[in-house]
Amino acid sequence: MPEPELVTTLSRLFLHTCRTYPKPELLKAKVDGSWRALSTSEFEQKVRRLSLGLQALGLKPGDKAALLAESAPHWVVADFAILCAGGITVPIFPTLPAEQVRYILEDSEAKFVLSAGGVLWDKITAVRPRLAGLKRAVLLTGGSVENGLTIDDVIAMGAKAEAADPGAFERQALAVGASDLASLIYTSGTTGRPKGVMLTHANFVSNVLALDSVVPYDETDIHLSFLPLSHVLERTGSFLFLYKGGTIAFCENVASVAENLLEIRPTKMIGVPRLFEKIYARVMDQVLSGSPLKRAIFFWAVRTGKLAAARGAEGRPLPKGLALRLRLARKLVFDKILARTGGRVRFFISGGAALAPDITGFFDALGLIILPGYGLTETSPVLTGNTLRDRRLGTVGKAIPGVSLRIAEDGEILARGPNLMRGYYKDEEATRNVMVDGWFHTGDIGQLDGDGFLTITDRKKDVIVTSGGKNVAPQPIETLILATPYIQNIVVVGAERKFIAALVVPDFVRLEAYARSRGLDYRDRSELCRREEIIAFLTAEIDGATSDLAPYEKIKKIAVLDRDFEIEADEITPTLKIKRNIIERKYKAVIDSLYNG
Repeated sequence: MPEPELVTTLSRLFLHTCRTYPKPELLKAKVDGSWRALSTSEFEQKVRRLSLGLQALGLKPGDKAALLAESAPHWVVADFAILCAGGITVPIFPTLPAEQVRYILEDSEAKFVLSAGGVLWDKITAVRPRLAGLKRAVLLTGGSVENGLTIDDVIAMGAKAEAADPGAFERQALAVGASDLASLIYTSGTTGRPKGVMLTHANFVSNVLALDSVVPYDETDIHLSFLPLSHVLERTGSFLFLYKGGTIAFCENVASVAENLLEIRPTKMIGVPRLFEKIYARVMDQVLSGSPLKRAIFFWAVRTGKLAAARGAEGRPLPKGLALRLRLARKLVFDKILARTGGRVRFFISGGAALAPDITGFFDALGLIILPGYGLTETSPVLTGNTLRDRRLGTVGKAIPGVSLRIAEDGEILARGPNLMRGYYKDEEATRNVMVDGWFHTGDIGQLDGDGFLTITDRKKDVIVTSGGKNVAPQPIETLILATPYIQNIVVVGAERKFIAALVVPDFVRLEAYARSRGLDYRDRSELCRREEIIAFLTAEIDGATSDLAPYEKIKKIAVLDRDFEIEADEITPTLKIKRNIIERKYKAVIDSLYNG
């Protein structure tokens, strides 16, 4: 394998990949039911010509170009085309409603927008008349459009520019500086309007190089991309995979993950806790519906796997008897489960929220390692991570190379390193509030143990103080409960109240099956959620999941909602984080009813 050269910008990272890893399948996506690959040379040509075409249309270094599309090869092509032109990419989550798209385009002062077709292009069409600063709109997918250009039009312009001046692309790509802005990423905004996070080329590259030093990747790896590329973790991950020459295959959609795992048979994957919770719940559903003998074998195998994993984590060899039992557990149980992931996954990376130790322990028992980590958009994003050589259950790992952490007196996690943002765009006050003496104030509460492993306990603003003066961190409670099969979502409440309560969104497929098995009649989901038998059943599920909590942390009452929280209703962010203040305001009457009397 060629020795990777040290890169300082994302444009140089692109050139490094193209020069170092010529391969027939660099990026893959499913088109019309078949997987189609983009070779390294095809990828390079598309980026080169799209970049030159955008420059011919007037994109100058420092200009912002927004990117609104689902994850696909054309997203990566467009991103690098902008970056190599010296432009600043502004990713927009495709799930955002049109008005939020307009806000980001206006606030970022984007001059260009590159958008997929269909409903996403309709969003641009709807808001464009109110955006005087938006000069060009480019359609990334689909046919011709009115009042815009297609990607093929711009690539054709770039081909002419390349023929006239073959060295123009490299000159501009190499002229980009490490301190230049690479991206303006709007935070999810759980507490108010989203803020534009300014990240430089050096921010991203420092994170890529730090991750490369602790997480093994090479050109033989195949990564299944599940999270949207507008999510900073997936995007930085894609930079790392390309830097190492790995192949990236893009999931069709969330519903197709299970099918795509079998088709692609990836070796690595980035996920969020909800993905692993769903896999766990699906396995448990099948186990619990099996015969008593099959259930007994399964739980025996998991106990055996956990014993073996614990000894392995401590570096101790397996006794002969345990090694024999583990081989049998793999043959009877584990191999069948692992086959559903394609059978080649070396490890998963988990980010975005806390992962219940029981879930991590379950996958450990299977021999399928999950490496939880931690970071924020403002930190490009990774601050900490468990590694294959150094990991601890229940933590988000140690600080990655170059990053320093400390815990403030109030428990807040502070971070320092080369991956810290330049600041919030056009918001110096907000920047001063979080950047103090070179330390970034994360807003998260956590603990560092003696070996440097970090545990996240909650968001600083989310900590609930009851009327009795007890401090309750809601996120760890919610994490425990979300590992149960019958609950899809939950928001713990109780600020300035006598006890802790919760708004619960059930998993309706499982709950309706449970209701049928008990002969419970109901007209619709709303009536189902109000039935006392259902409330009692879900309360018992919650009690079982939280039996080890202190009495003041336990949920005393619940309200069962008949629908999940929605991005369109401004109740959750595009990364599925709960907007607590909005939910508590919208459901105030429901919450009040839990405390009446």
